[in-house]
Amino acid sequence: MDKVLTITGMRCATCVNRLTRALTPFAQQVQVTLEPPRAVLRNPDKDATLEVLSIAAAGAGKYELAWEGNASLAPMFYGNESEGWFATYKPLVLIVAFLLGATLLIHLRLPGRAWHEWMSDFMAGFFLVFAFFKLLNVKAFANAFRGYDVIAARSNAYAYAYPFIELALGVAYLSRWSPMLTNAIALALMLISAAGVLTALRKRQLLECACLGTVFRLPMSKATLIQNVSMALMAGIMLLP
Repeated sequence: MDKVLTITGMRCATCVNRLTRALTPFAQQVQVTLEPPRAVLRNPDKDATLEVLSIAAAGAGKYELAWEGNASLAPMFYGNESEGWFATYKPLVLIVAFLLGATLLIHLRLPGRAWHEWMSDFMAGFFLVFAFFKLLNVKAFANAFRGYDVIAARSNAYAYAYPFIELALGVAYLSRWSPMLTNAIALALMLISAAGVLTALRKRQLLECACLGTVFRLPMSKATLIQNVSMALMAGIMLLP
């Protein structure tokens, strides 16, 4: 069962990280958001009373907690587990399937193209589509991204620049501009993103995945990690002689 806390006193992503660390020992998973200022505790411990949680939060800063009456808000962030994995990740699965299908059709029409051409076209589509969804609301994306990315948590500029970096990579792959440099940047970007996701998963943080911006509310999970690692592998393979 999920329980929801309202929080006063939060001002930035640092507050989110501090409270996440403070509350994580008291639940199976924890998500703290800045907008709205809220903490969602999934399967909290029996001793996770408001008094105990308030003491833990006080150790992280001047924060005040209160139970929120409507705990049913949690599925809005994380999906309904009873619907199954596919229902939760349907937007992500469909986008990847469409990209794979479109790339395959292009190369069936042009059978002489090499395998790295197929990879370049797929990665072009991937970065362009994912950048599109992030650019629909850059501010909301940046707020969510700062919650788990190792660089964005320390740099607002990087969080806001990330969708434009993906857009530039998509254009570079599509135009075949400096393939070695493009693949090197993509490899570094995906490994950094994967590191942030892995850290969040190891800390049992219940976070919203910002891979598709905030248009679709997708939970952070191993699927996010697999996505980043797969793209890193493709970029790494194309760097090989």
